[in-house]
This record gives sequence, structure tokens and C-alpha cells, in this order.
Amino acid sequence: MSVERLDAHCSIEYILQNKIVVWKENTVFMKLLTLLMVSVLALSACSGAPETSHSDLEQIIERGHLNVITMAGPVSYFVYRGQPMGYEYELINRFADSIALPVQLVLADSIDEMFELLEAGEGDLIAYRLAVTAERRERVAFTDPLHYSRQVLVQRRPADATRLTRHEIEERMIRNPVHLSGQTVHVRGGAHYAERLHHLSAEIGGEIAVVEADPSLSTADLIAMVAAGTVDLTVAEQDIALLFAAAVPGLDATTPVSLEQQISWALRPETPDLMATINHWLERERQHADFFVIHRKYFVDALSFRNRINSPFLAYEPVTADRATRGAPAISQWDDLLQEEAERIGWDWRQLAALVHTESRFNPRARSWMGAMGLMQLMPATARYFGALNPFDPSQNVRAGVSFLEWLQHYWGERIEDPEQRLRFIIASYNVGQGHVEDARRLASIHQANPDVWHAGVSDFLLAKADPRYYTHEVVQFGFARGSEPVQFVERILSLTEHYRRFFD
Repeated sequence: MSVERLDAHCSIEYILQNKIVVWKENTVFMKLLTLLMVSVLALSACSGAPETSHSDLEQIIERGHLNVITMAGPVSYFVYRGQPMGYEYELINRFADSIALPVQLVLADSIDEMFELLEAGEGDLIAYRLAVTAERRERVAFTDPLHYSRQVLVQRRPADATRLTRHEIEERMIRNPVHLSGQTVHVRGGAHYAERLHHLSAEIGGEIAVVEADPSLSTADLIAMVAAGTVDLTVAEQDIALLFAAAVPGLDATTPVSLEQQISWALRPETPDLMATINHWLERERQHADFFVIHRKYFVDALSFRNRINSPFLAYEPVTADRATRGAPAISQWDDLLQEEAERIGWDWRQLAALVHTESRFNPRARSWMGAMGLMQLMPATARYFGALNPFDPSQNVRAGVSFLEWLQHYWGERIEDPEQRLRFIIASYNVGQGHVEDARRLASIHQANPDVWHAGVSDFLLAKADPRYYTHEVVQFGFARGSEPVQFVERILSLTEHYRRFFD
């Protein structure tokens, strides 16, 4: 497609996808670019719609981030082997990237709480698999559907199924919804399952005893209770139920109890510009293979799901939840070591874990092309200086790496007063060296920026050290630096720490 033929949508998309690297960290520029992009999208998607006194998107852009309400779960949002993952998590980040805004997650404990948070203005949208119902339409506006699903009955197969014929197994299963008459079905509190079962009860002319569980119990919890024999029956969305049936022996999820329903995200009705922008994004996403790859990754790949659900390194229950069903998860096999070493220098161990994951993904044999080694990716000279004779030994490596962090804490403790700012300088220095960070501080000073502030200050001039107009300046002592790496390193670790704090004590 030639540039001359690009329409307004494609032109803005081209600018964003080809990343104006020099200006990526310039907050004012990015806000203006984002405002221009979403204004074009909203106007084109809403042509003919009545004008509003102000744009809901303008307020979000001015704020500088997108507040997204969701719930943690083994499909929606979780941490696995140190990596934040999930269907909703991936999709909402793809959308946020498309409008150049970071995401701030607002976690709810139940479906009812998600609606309450949305109505209270605590989030801009609910990014969760919500079935569209008439009752819910009275409260919220729904996006175009992400996909379709139907409700199915989750039940146990006979304990002696291996000794039975297929016909004998089927005889013992509920295959016709009519046979739910007189049965007790436990469903998630606040979900739409109870409503459907009440309608079904009327349709079949027989009473179904519907028990709504505590709203804090997830559909996954109820499916686990069926598998354990605590309850006999529950109802779930087919795509989720089939995943569990493939992962947990003895479960069956093939009896439908509803027609297909739209699965969508929800917004407040008074946010038409955000709605139009999301729907336009969804329309474009459906034209790309990635959209369907993500769906397959979380709803079709039963083997990966089974590996995750049975792993001690899967965390999907927030630290406030009752973990009686699974127990406390682990970030990595090195948690005890990281906790011990973090305590030595007064760090949150989850922050240290975020740094180690970012450096090596917890691989003690990791080696970079530059020669950095082990869990904390120590260069040979640094490893020797801080006492790691064998950098591939996890204990030696982490102890030396934490000693280096301790040294950096003392160094920046004498220079940066604010502890939150100081942390950013420490993390950046761990990645690129304090010399390059000091260069960026000197550049900030001569350009009338604050040398003691990271954002809109030193980070901008660390980025500028990739530009010869800056790294050849007389105040620069350490020359060229690929400043995008330490800037992204800082943001990655701070973000990952927040994910870890949600799930790990």
C-alpha cells in the first residue's frame, strides 16, 4: 500500500507501529499523538452520532493511563513461572498499545464487584469474559463480541468408568437438560448461570435447585469442587469447562444448557468514544492471525493448560484470597534464596525476583552475548569483585548480585533523597552502570531538567545518549549508551513487581 493511499487510520497506525524511538518517552508528545489517533478513530467510528460536551477519551488520555477492571483466574490473568499472562491480560495490553497508553489493572473479587467498580468510576472498562444478557444491558454498554460461547453442565464421570462400556457411561450421565429436574446445581454467585438455570427450570417444567456459591469462589473453584466430589454439578462457559475437563481426570463438560451467547467487555454507557475506539480496534484485530492465536493459546491448547494448572509456579489467586484449595504458589524455585538475600539489604523479595526474572528468567545457566552469567547476569569482573567464584552457582550469583545492589544503594543514597526516585536510579545503574546514569544527570542539568527525577528528567537524557548530539557533549564521560534498554529495564521491573505483589506474599 503506497503512502499516498493510506487513510487517516492507517497513517496514525503507521506512525505508532514504526515507533518514533527518540520521542517515545516524551510524555507531552505521546499524549498529543495519542489524542490525535483516538480522535480520528472515534470520529470515524461515530460519524453521525450526536456530539458530547467533552470526550471521555480526552479525559483518559490526559490522565495518562487506562484503568481496567478485571479478575484474576487461570485463564483471564495470572502469573506463571514469573510471567504475567492471560487472555484478558494480553488483549487489553494489545488494545492499550494501540492507543499508546499504559494499563493500570483494578482487580475485583467477584463479577458483582466488577460492575460496582465500573459504575463508581474506578475503571474505564471491564475486560473480562462477560456473557451479554438483557439484565446486564440495563447496567452497562457492551463492546462488539470477542467470541461466542454457551453454558454447559460440568459433572463427574462414573468412578468405575474404565470398566464400563461407552453406552453404560452415557446411561449414568445427564445428557438431556430435562433430567436436571430435581437436581441441585451449585453455580458462581453473581454470574449469569443462576438466571439461565431458573429459565431452564421453567422450560422443562421441573424444579432445579440452584445454589449460588460465595461470589469470591470462581468458576474454576466450583469445577474443582465437582472434581473433588464436594458438589455434584455446576455450570460454566463451554470453553473454560472443556479446558478443565481435558486437564482434570474424571470431569465431563459436554452437556449444553444454553444457546450460544456473545462474550464481550463492558463500559459505562456515557463513554461512547472509548466504545467506538475499542470496537474499531476489535474489527482490525479480527483481521490478524494474532487475535486467533491468543484465543487458541488460552482456550484450545489443553496440554499447556494442564501443565499450568498442575504447576506450583501458577498463581491466579490474589494474596487476599483463601488459598485452602491450592496453597501458596511460588514465583520460582529460588524463592527462599531470594527472600533471604532481599532481607539482607531491606528489599522487597518480590522486587528482587522481578529483577532476576528480567535478567535470566530464573535460568542459573543463562549467559548473554556480552558474557553476563547466571541468575542475576553478572559480568565476570563484577562477579569476581563481589565474591562469586562460580557465577553459575545460584547462591554465589545471587549473593554477589545483591551485594552489587547494596553498593548501588549506598552510592545513590548519598545523591538522591527521594526513595522512590532512588530505586529507579539503582535499577537503571544495575543494568547500564552508574556512570551512564551520571552522564544523563549532567545532561539533564545543562538542559534545565531535574537531575534527581527519573521520569521527564534523567530517563529522557539516558535515551538521548544514543544520539551523537548528546553523547559527544563535553559533560558526557562515558560516551554512547543504548538508553532505551535501561529505561525499559526500570519500567519492566517496577511493573513486574506490582504483578508479583498481587499474587505472592
